[in-house]
Amino acid sequence: MHLDVLDLRDFYYRTKLGRVAQRAIRDTVVRMWPSAGGQTMAGFGFAAPLMRPYLADARRVVALMPAQQGVMPWPAGMMNVSVLCEETAWPLTTGIVDRLILMHGLETSEHPSAVLDEAARVLGPGGKALFVVPSRSGLWARRDGTPFGFGRPFSMGQLEAQLQRHNFVVERSASALYAPPSAHPFWLRTSDFFERNGRRFAPFLAGGVLMVEVSKQHRAARPGGLGAVVRRPLRVLEGMGQGAPEPALRDGGDQTG
Repeated sequence: MHLDVLDLRDFYYRTKLGRVAQRAIRDTVVRMWPSAGGQTMAGFGFAAPLMRPYLADARRVVALMPAQQGVMPWPAGMMNVSVLCEETAWPLTTGIVDRLILMHGLETSEHPSAVLDEAARVLGPGGKALFVVPSRSGLWARRDGTPFGFGRPFSMGQLEAQLQRHNFVVERSASALYAPPSAHPFWLRTSDFFERNGRRFAPFLAGGVLMVEVSKQHRAARPGGLGAVVRRPLRVLEGMGQGAPEPALRDGGDQTG
């Protein structure tokens, strides 16, 4: 079940814990994708907080928000680029997207396979998609007070296997949200320390979200025509005018009558 867009807005923009989460995930996204210059970027679910750094240089930015969640104008103070859509039918041309981010769109969907099909459809050649989902081994998935406590959390193996079933090629992965999901002032003050050192602590303290970057697998085109079917065409007219034709092979192999 999708969360309500007003609850997501209030968490990310009106609570200190939400701003900490937004900064931690967005900084990881920017490290993976430093620029989107001249590219078309789309987000599905509630990926808007992660796309603001790309508004200045991207060719086009579109924030797709599913009807079950609701839509809000975004970004504030600028021309609106958010669109209400059906989660299984995105209003985008096939192959138009260069960079795609999904957050709070896969784990809460009742039709995750259809969502992945749409993601594969809109992603163009050479395009990349980034899936941000709750980690089942992290603390944030166990806390109902944050958006990451809703829906189906994933392990890294589960997420990668599901993406590969939809012809995505996993390029790299990362984690974020190593700080505890607490609004206590101490944890808020030390959140940057946990994010900076999260990978070092990872064996003992799992990140709250998993982030997997993928590209779309393009199958090699098979040659058409009769040559693709008959590897050794019949040589019916071979040898005519040049002596006796080749003897035909019988069941006995190379023996002749």
